[in-house]
Parts: sequence; C-alpha cells; structure tokens
Amino acid sequence: MTEPIIVQGGMGVGASSWQLAQAVANLGQLGVVSGTAVAVTVARRLSEGDPGGHVQRALEAFPVPDIAGRVRDRYYRAEPRAHGARFPGVARPVLQPARKDLELLVVANFAEITMAKAGTDGLIGVNLLEKIQLPTLPSLYGAVLAGADAVLMGAGIPAHIPALLDRLARHEDVEMRIDVAGGEKAVSRFSPSEFLDGHPAPEVRRPRFLAIVSSHTLATYLDRNTSGAPDGYVIEMPVAGGHNAPPRGKPNLDETGQPIYGPRDDVKLDAIAALGKPFWLAGGWGTPQRVEEALQLGAAGVQVGTAFAFCEESGLAPELKHAVLARVLDGSMTVRTDPIASPTGFPFKLVELQGTIAEVAVAEARPRKCDVGYLREAYARPDGELGYRCSAEPVADFVRKGGTEEDAAGRRCLCNGLLTAIDLGQVRREGYAEPPVLTAGDDLLDLERLLSDGDHYTAKDVVEHLLERVGALA
Repeated sequence: MTEPIIVQGGMGVGASSWQLAQAVANLGQLGVVSGTAVAVTVARRLSEGDPGGHVQRALEAFPVPDIAGRVRDRYYRAEPRAHGARFPGVARPVLQPARKDLELLVVANFAEITMAKAGTDGLIGVNLLEKIQLPTLPSLYGAVLAGADAVLMGAGIPAHIPALLDRLARHEDVEMRIDVAGGEKAVSRFSPSEFLDGHPAPEVRRPRFLAIVSSHTLATYLDRNTSGAPDGYVIEMPVAGGHNAPPRGKPNLDETGQPIYGPRDDVKLDAIAALGKPFWLAGGWGTPQRVEEALQLGAAGVQVGTAFAFCEESGLAPELKHAVLARVLDGSMTVRTDPIASPTGFPFKLVELQGTIAEVAVAEARPRKCDVGYLREAYARPDGELGYRCSAEPVADFVRKGGTEEDAAGRRCLCNGLLTAIDLGQVRREGYAEPPVLTAGDDLLDLERLLSDGDHYTAKDVVEHLLERVGALA
C-alpha cells in the first residue's frame, strides 16, 4: 500500500480532535484522534448539549443501540450548560470498572473515531499511551468496533498490543498485565462477548499498530516479539511535544533545570530501516526540508504534532491558540522541558504562557486534587488489595498511600489542565476554575513560517507546506 507521508500526531486530551483528524485524512495523510481521557471528553460534550449533534450521530452508529443509548441517557443534557457550571463526574480508571463505566470507555473511543471517519474516505488512527494502562483494553475494543485504520502507542513498551488487536478483531477475550508499584503485577481482563451482552458481534477488521519509540533498541526488541510485532514505527526525538523519554544513563540537568540529552539518545536509523517496516520520524521534523531529508533516509515520512496543534481545526481553545501565536509572532514564546511536572515521571514539554500551570504561581495556587485520574498508578496496599495514587494529588494522601513528599514535589495536574485547554475545564464547587496546561514541541518557536497571511492557519496549510518539496498532495 502507499503509505501516508504525514502522520498527524495524537496530542494531549482532545487537542488532536476528530475535526483535525478528518481534515488531515481528507488531504491523503493519516489523521489521528487522541484516545487519552476520551471518556471524559465525550461525557462532557454530551453534558453541554452536544453542539452540532455530532456525538449523538456517532452513537447511532454503535453496533449495540442499547449500550449507546444508556451512555447517551447518562450524560446528555438538552439544556446548554450554564456558564461556570460543574461538569458531571466520570469515574476514574480502575482495574475492574463498573459496567456503566466500561460502556462509556468503549463507546467514547468508538464515537471519537466514528466522528472523524464520518466525513472522510481517508485514514484515521487513534493515539493511546502505554503508561495509561487501566483503560487500554476497552479503549482498543472501541477503536476496533469503529474501524480505526491504525492504533499508535508510545510512553512505554507496548509489546502486547499487536496480539491484543489480533484477538479483539476476532472478538476474543483478552487480558494484559498492569504495573503495580510495590507489588506483583495485576491482570486487566476484557470480554467482548460479555460486553456485547448477547448481541451478535459485528464484522470488523484489525487496525494496524504503529509503535512510538525513541530508540532503535526498543524497536528491534518489539520487532522480535514472538506474539506479534508492530506494523510500523514512529521514531520520536526528545524535542517532540508532550511526554518525552528520559535521557539514557545518569540524569543531568542544564543550567535552566532541563534534561540534557546526549549521544546515547541518538537513534540509529539504519537499524530501524533494517527491520523492513515503514517508519516515520517525529520531533523536529516539521519542515519541508526535514520531510525531504526523512524520505532520503528511508522513512515513509514524518509525524508532526505541534504545527497541527495550533491550526484552526485543532481542539485547543481558540483564545489559547491566538495567545500562543501572537507570542510566536513577537518572538517572546518559550517552551520548557520540565523533568518533574508530569505525575508519570517522564519529562514533559510546557508552553510557557501566562495563566497556565507552566507558571509557578498558577501551579502553586491550584488546590491539589486528583478527580480525573488517568495518570494515577496502581499500588499494593498493606492489606494486599490494589490501591491508586497520583503524585499530583494532595501530598498527605500520596504519602499515606506509600508515596514520598520528594516525589510529590513539583508535580502538576495534567489531566484537568489539558481538559481546560480544550474548553472542557472543570469548575469547583467553591468557584475555582481549573487553569489550562499547554504542551508543544520546540518547533513551536518556528511556526511563524505558517503565519505569513495573518495570525491563523489551517490543517491544509500545514500539509501543503510540509509537502512542498515532494510534489503534489499524496
């Protein structure tokens, strides 16, 4: 098959929206929606009255109407949500979710992909994080039911995903091991037949799996996996936005407190090419010159996130996009790789914009609370049962669960901040509104090249710009 030259990065919580993925797919490239916390984003859109009716139309396509109907009835509100009103709660991910929460996980992933695919004959993928393990199985099944063309996953070692997709495409029971701090690994299980509740299983096809890796060593390991290898690879460099792989070897910080990457972090692209699978280069490859270079190096193309994040079709709040692009134009924009901000422990890129949690004063003024919970980790309680904790939750709670004050220091709530960045932020009972968090790669500082005609641009502008040295749109 002809591979897309451009893979649109799966960004944050809803920044890579279905509208953006659809626009990119219509240009002959791979559009990607975010599967991270999509249960929360879909529930909140329904509670806002589902402007445009897009979610409800997607629910009508779900193969089991009763299940989709229950999700709609639980969260849909016909009356528009009042300004400043609280969103209804959505359960945090756990090892054994209640039936209603399982339904939301599957249906939400199905809906997001279905909305993207509804307006295009092009390719639509979904991005998930290996680090967020608890919702993985139902999320994958929702993607399979929706006919996703690809699943992309990084932030860990996703060795088990190819075999899981094989089984889910056959509607077979699956299980995967869950990391547990201070104890034995737990096992997450999902049964498609139980989930379908007696309804016939629809005919589906298996999505391709593209592993997002930051080293040739990991790619080689995954390719030798006897239970199934990835269908391709995205090779991500440390200047990419979002979470980055930590530097290899002894951690060192520069004078500004950012991680230092060295020769050990370089990727041997000849070793990647020798695997014989298509691969795309990510992180600093978002220019026409670098696209041309990637193709000359044997890559199928590049993955680009940052340029798409601030285009008109992305899910980011318009006022945040305008504020960032204004600072790009006046040369005052900065991006910082923070080694401790993320509860995952991975370095995380923060766009340093006033009013976001990149500001120390804003971060410290936020009451510590973990009520979205996608970055929680499972831990073994003294009684042998499984518990959940987040290093960005109240320090006393985290310490009571076996964490340390040192590990909690400087951690910031990314879940709530990323939801605010797409205009779905929570307002607390006391009236406190969650501040946003923005992430982008170092390429953000170079976006002026897309702004020659004003302070905005489209996904089409991005794709045409990237491909200007390789001919007409693929």
